[in-house]
Amino acid sequence: MPHSFRITGRITGQSTRRAVLYSHDTFGLGHLRRSRALASALTQSDTVQSAIILTGSPVAGRFTFPERVDHVRLPGVTKLTDGSYVSQTLGLDIDETTALRAGLIQSAIEQYDPDLLIVDKEPTGFRGELVPTLEWLNQRGTTKMVLGLRDVLDEPEVLSTEWDRKGALQATEQFYDEIWVYGVKSVYDPTSGLALSDAARARMHWTGYLRREAGEVGEVPEDPFILITPGGGGDGKAMVDLVLSAYEQDPDLSPPAVLVYGPFLSGEVREQFATRVDKLNGRVTAVGFDSRIEGLFQGADGVVCMGGYNTFCEVLSFDKRAVIVPRTVPRLEQWIRASRAEELGLVQMLDETRDGLTPLSMIKAIKGLSTQGKPSEAGANGLLDGLDYVIERTKHLMNTPALNSAAE
Repeated sequence: MPHSFRITGRITGQSTRRAVLYSHDTFGLGHLRRSRALASALTQSDTVQSAIILTGSPVAGRFTFPERVDHVRLPGVTKLTDGSYVSQTLGLDIDETTALRAGLIQSAIEQYDPDLLIVDKEPTGFRGELVPTLEWLNQRGTTKMVLGLRDVLDEPEVLSTEWDRKGALQATEQFYDEIWVYGVKSVYDPTSGLALSDAARARMHWTGYLRREAGEVGEVPEDPFILITPGGGGDGKAMVDLVLSAYEQDPDLSPPAVLVYGPFLSGEVREQFATRVDKLNGRVTAVGFDSRIEGLFQGADGVVCMGGYNTFCEVLSFDKRAVIVPRTVPRLEQWIRASRAEELGLVQMLDETRDGLTPLSMIKAIKGLSTQGKPSEAGANGLLDGLDYVIERTKHLMNTPALNSAAE
């Protein structure tokens, strides 16, 4: 007969709080890296004893996780250009894959019995996979549930339509004890277009941005360099091409650049870029993927990057002069973030309409890095209290009734 196992041991006399962080991770690195930063802060501060990250990221195993933090890898899915999804490897259709993921999520949470669940960005999870677990937790009433939102989601009208279609608004109202926005309201309100009730808005907290630290550092060049990073790299081809074209067209462009492709830049594209990098005779060096990219941020004289949330946090945390080249499809999220940051004097943006995405505009932007103001000069340090705020909110939540139990 099959056996049923359950984690039951809690260490007497010690904090035994447990947290689960869910990130659907259908594209890129952002959700996993944000969850990893949160889990690390919560465990290292002893706010929780241990944490598990549930992630669909195919590169989760290439990251190191702090002590008392582990991860469960959910079967991966891939987003196609038409917006639909397919299973990555299992030979299952997307409905079967979603059902498998949903079962694994609920089983892990039932066995681990967390005191806190932090859900990243998607209130109902990927294709609603989280709803059965949310309903089960809601009935039990012993786990606090938090929806964590990045500073920018999308254009208000687009986001409202998407949340209506997914049932995300109803789930947010029904299940979540608190809503944490990992940003600052005066910079941007990602929920401005959502018809959230006054009661839900009263449960909303702007934490500030999530400060990053270098931690364990890999190899960093001793001579001055600028860092070129397209984040995960899945949509970074155009930006990398632009930077290489700038160095090709201007033989005097300096300082040298360190290019981190990201794990999702396709192998064929990378081979083409590698040929071009070789011809630049050391003025640009490239690596495929560095899970300890914080060390390169710390050592760089400046940064040319896309506008993802985690990259933006690193620019602010390491106080780096930066040129952001935001993507504009399939979401305007990066463009909204970069344009607001430029308005506040935190970064410079290379805008396709205003500046033109040409080698000459990139040359000008790279040359301008040396005289550009640092984020700290525009007040960036006052925006980076997110992890401290999350720790304090978690401590508070642990000592208050869950949302559904208060209503019973």
